[in-house]
Formats: sequence, structure tokens, C-alpha cells
Amino acid sequence: MLNKVILKENSLKMSNIPVIDNPRKNILLFVTNVDWFFVSHRLVIAEKAMNNGFEVIVAAEDTGSSAEFTSKGIHFVKLSFSRSGINPLKELTTIIEFYKLYNRIKPDIIHHITLKPVIYGSLIAKMLKIKNIVNAVSGLGYNFTANRRSLVSTLMIRLLKLGFDKNYNYIFQNKDDFEELAQLKVIKGSSNINFVKGSGVNLRDFYLTEPLNTGKIRFVLASRMIEDKGIREFHEAACLLKNRFHDKIEFVLAGMIDTGNKSGISARVLEDWGDGDYFRWLGHTSKVFDLYSRAHVVVLPSYREGIPKALIEACAMGRAIITTTAIGCRECVDEGVNGYKVPIRDAQSLATAMETFVKNPEKIVEMGIESRKKAEKEFDIEIVIKAHLDIYNKLIMRRLIN
Repeated sequence: MLNKVILKENSLKMSNIPVIDNPRKNILLFVTNVDWFFVSHRLVIAEKAMNNGFEVIVAAEDTGSSAEFTSKGIHFVKLSFSRSGINPLKELTTIIEFYKLYNRIKPDIIHHITLKPVIYGSLIAKMLKIKNIVNAVSGLGYNFTANRRSLVSTLMIRLLKLGFDKNYNYIFQNKDDFEELAQLKVIKGSSNINFVKGSGVNLRDFYLTEPLNTGKIRFVLASRMIEDKGIREFHEAACLLKNRFHDKIEFVLAGMIDTGNKSGISARVLEDWGDGDYFRWLGHTSKVFDLYSRAHVVVLPSYREGIPKALIEACAMGRAIITTTAIGCRECVDEGVNGYKVPIRDAQSLATAMETFVKNPEKIVEMGIESRKKAEKEFDIEIVIKAHLDIYNKLIMRRLIN
């Protein structure tokens, strides 16, 4: 049947590439670093695309999370991928896999998510003369944070320039990342620039909950356990406040160990920090709503982001926020309205902001209400979905016209 998806095994090494024989549907291929990131940041967009007639495939490193979308009819391709690796042979193998994947599937649209897929995918798409490309630059990442410019970041910039095509569509979560790539002359002469504030939040799933205003003030940080998220500064701030406020405040870390990231913090260190009362590390949790419902203030002292999902979810639930002045983070807080912004790598300033809530607990409720208003205005998932579908439909129309 022409309208049936036929999956055949590839005789090449990358044997899980599907062959899709379905002329009635346009093929949308998402390429990202790991499957769990796709689940948390793009799955709802993929589902909406399916509802609008697209056949959807996801290519990513397999960490065991793909069942969450394959059960919905989305195809999965296992892609050998090292997010921070620089081994030349392994990177060449990955690039070859990109080539096989694109050449075999011949998708109508390819959506690259995060920096390395953008770099490798754009180069291969250009080689194969694939025009309908969407590059989501969701934060420039580890190699672009302060004091980390190196041969690796220089090479990344050169590859970005090689892969640039004025016909490609680019999605940025903040204007700072766009302006930096424009200054580096990576982005030049393109009118296909789109700004979408993060991956959005479902305002029905993350609904307004009554801000806590009793008991110990609980500061919560939910993220991967890597230094770039400001995990050490969070702990240092807790230590600075302990002698004076140990009976009034508590600190909770929640998130998984990330051994694939160069700035990852080990479980041993995190466990040593905890005392089971004043400071705790919970490990990974999928129940973010429950975590935030028991938080007074949500904290993310990150060094650089696109637009952090942790903070827009906290906004949606009506939580006061402390974050940094870093790119991507500062967009989530209106200073003194729904929270406070502090300099990056500054545990003392972070502790001072926390102390403000201890001394003025009424601000927890007031700022929480303002956070919800900000989420409704700026971070609604429906806004994000519409922006993506508009891009996809524009590309399909362009292909039909041409």
C-alpha cells in the first residue's frame, strides 16, 4: 500500500535506517544529540507535526528513552554520537553516519537540534544539496563559555561557516547567540532567522500552584549535575548562609550525573556535600512538577543557556527565581519583579539574593505571581509549536513551488 510506511534493513553498517515509502506524507527528520533531550524538548512539536501530516523520524544517541516516542508512531534511528568528544576517528565515523542517514532517507525537511548536529548536519546537507534545513541553535554551549575559547571552538566556528547556507532556516532562543554568530561572520546574508524563546512549557501541565510561604524556605536547583549550571556556586552559597540561617532555609539539588560532559560533577562529590537535612542531592527525578510544588524559590546560577527549560517551567508554576545575568538566563527574570539576577560564578552574590528572600518572605509570593504572568505571555508551548509548524509549512510550500 502506498500510504503504508515500509521499514527495510540497510545492508550497510548503520542497519537501523528506515526506508520510508510513503508519497502521501512529507518526511521530517529531527537530528539531535541524545534521545532523552528530544523527549524533554521537542517531542510535543514532533507530535503536532505528525497530526499535520508529516512522517517523523528522530536520529540521536540511544540512552534508552526512545520508547517514549516510538510508541507514538515516531521512527527512531540510533546515531553514534559524542556530545563533547573530539576524537578525530570517532567524529569522522559520526559524519559518515550522517551521510548514510540523509542519503538513504532523503527527507523533505531536516531539523538539526543543538550545536554539533547543526555543524555536521549542515555540512552533509550542503554536500547532498538538501535545501530544506532548520538549524536550532539552542545555546552555544560548553566551548563558548568564558575562558574556553580554544582550538576546538575555533574549528567549530570554521565548520559553521562552511556549513552555512543562506537558504537554511535558523532558530535562536535568544538574540545574543545570533549576534555572536553574526559578528563571527557565521551567519551572513540570510533573512531566514527566527527567534523562539526556548522549547516552551505546557501551561496546563505546569499550572499555577499556591506559592509556599510557611516552613523552612526551600531553594531548589534542578538540572544536570555539571559545573556550567552553577552547581558549585549553589553549594558554596548554602555554606555561606549555614551558620546564620540553618534553621530557616534548606537546599535541594535534583538532576542526573552527566559523565558525557567535561564539566560533570561526580556522585561522590554530591553525596559528600549532602547532610540529609540542610543540603540534599536527590538524584534524577522525572517529577519536576512535584519538585517545584515543594519549592519556595527555584535557582539556576548557570554560565550560559539557550532559554533554560527549568526556569520557564518554574515560571509557569508561579515560583520566584534566582538566576544569573548569563546569556539565556537573563531572559527568564525581570529584575526585582519575578526574581533576581546575579553575576556568574559569584557565590557571594547568590547568597545575598537568597538572603533577601529570607528577610523578605512576602516576596516569594509576590514574585511567584509575576513569574506565572511572564510564562503566559512569553513561554506558552502553543506559541512555540505554531512557530515551528509555520517554518515547516513554509519550507514545504517552497519545495512545491520550486
